[in-house]
Amino acid sequence: MKILDIQTGRISLPLARPFKTALRTVEALSDIVVRVVTDEGVGYGEAPPTAVITGDTDGSILCALHDYIRPALMGMDVMDLPACMEKLNACMVHNTTPKAAVDMALYDLWAKAQKKPLYQLLGGARTSFKTDITISVNPVSQMVEDSLDAVKQGFDILKIKVGKEGEKDVERIAAIREAVGPDVQLRVDANQGWEAKEAVRIIRAMEDRGLCLDLVEQPVPALDTDGLEHVTRNVETPILADEAVFSPRDAENIIRRRAADLINIKLMKTGGIWNALKICRMAEENGVECMLGCMLESRLSVAAAAHLAAGQKIVTRADLDGPSLCAVDPYEGGPEFDGAAIRMTDDAGIGVRNVPCEFWS
Repeated sequence: MKILDIQTGRISLPLARPFKTALRTVEALSDIVVRVVTDEGVGYGEAPPTAVITGDTDGSILCALHDYIRPALMGMDVMDLPACMEKLNACMVHNTTPKAAVDMALYDLWAKAQKKPLYQLLGGARTSFKTDITISVNPVSQMVEDSLDAVKQGFDILKIKVGKEGEKDVERIAAIREAVGPDVQLRVDANQGWEAKEAVRIIRAMEDRGLCLDLVEQPVPALDTDGLEHVTRNVETPILADEAVFSPRDAENIIRRRAADLINIKLMKTGGIWNALKICRMAEENGVECMLGCMLESRLSVAAAAHLAAGQKIVTRADLDGPSLCAVDPYEGGPEFDGAAIRMTDDAGIGVRNVPCEFWS
């Protein structure tokens, strides 16, 4: 299965409502789509420009794909997956988002060649699981309304964005807890919005209020590993490392120091499934559970993350709500996204087809 071309296109989808975090506000998804063409078929991937997190922009993604990744992989045999991944990861440093798009397209082709859904080849741990849904940062009354609406849609795990107003976030979460009741699971994501001592103070206040959080995600800046460790050691609530973990080396450092209780794996941070599997193996060896998350991505690339989540038993949580945040879903095939429920299918590869964009070399 020889690689003949790597092509790019673009997909733009409106969001059901603006996506707001401590870092950014987005009203529409606009991502680069990748198609890897071989002499036996095509595979698809997606690259969302998320400069505030990965550093990748539209321009840098396209440059990486056309000027570095495409020349490096042309003519290679997809069935020699380790060689392809070694070349992909060695052709340039960083640029994890375009690497992830090509990585998932290669896995799509590799699994299609074996006529199996990818998740079965990645371990086959489960055939279905639940995702949370994100509640954006807004005035408290709006966040309460959005939370109640999500519960009406069948979501019983909410991921609440905070990090902009310090200790006022305690009142924000308290209002949501009172509105949705005790049976809805709440996760809090500060998106690096607090300093370490502030984070301890805020999380302890939430604990004292009996808000019963499942976890707090990335409370401090990504590079502040000391601060992350300080928070983890001084609160009872589990702490999830997100922006602090891009590579297997990052994960090894967090695990060795016990700087967080959990690790959030996102394909756009790791550069794709190949490196994400390395993190999964390391986490499993050390008894550290993982969550599988996503950026603002359409069902195309979220499906790839769903296959990894379904394949690996160490992945015990999912934040794969990208399709639920979009106002429309133009795709067919692959995992079924039905509100909070994600169900795997028998479609070979990643399975997503009917990709609605024009491609160019």
